[in-house]
Amino acid sequence: MEIPKSEIKVEQITPYLTHKLRRDVLYPDMKIFEMEMEEDADGIHFGAFYENKLVGVVSLFNKGESFQFRKLAIESEYQHKRIGSSLLTYITGYAQQNGGTIIWCNARSSAIGFYLKANFIQTGKLFNKNGIDYEILEKAIIPSSIHLAK
Repeated sequence: MEIPKSEIKVEQITPYLTHKLRRDVLYPDMKIFEMEMEEDADGIHFGAFYENKLVGVVSLFNKGESFQFRKLAIESEYQHKRIGSSLLTYITGYAQQNGGTIIWCNARSSAIGFYLKANFIQTGKLFNKNGIDYEILEKAIIPSSIHLAK
């Protein structure tokens, strides 16, 4: 059963808070220090909370007008309950408010359907890293007028 979006709270968190959930969902056979990214220090990290429990994480990286998000991970028992779409909506709004014109990710082939439902477009740019198949998916966004008025 889906969780009402009004009951999902998204807020900025420290990189450290993303590590355990990221590892548990995306890299269950690795130790936490093995999947940490040096780039974490340069990113903005967000957590989705349901009933005060961290159930989803994502890391966002500003590359000028382009924003890349990485390591979107939802605790297994909360998948398919709107947590991921709430995080995507939030970070897309964040990118818009900060002058972004495109938001993109390296999507695991198993997650492409999820991103297509959120209006991302397949680029045909495919690659394999550590035995996992990926495709770059992107979505054009319009910067908010709040940013443009600054």
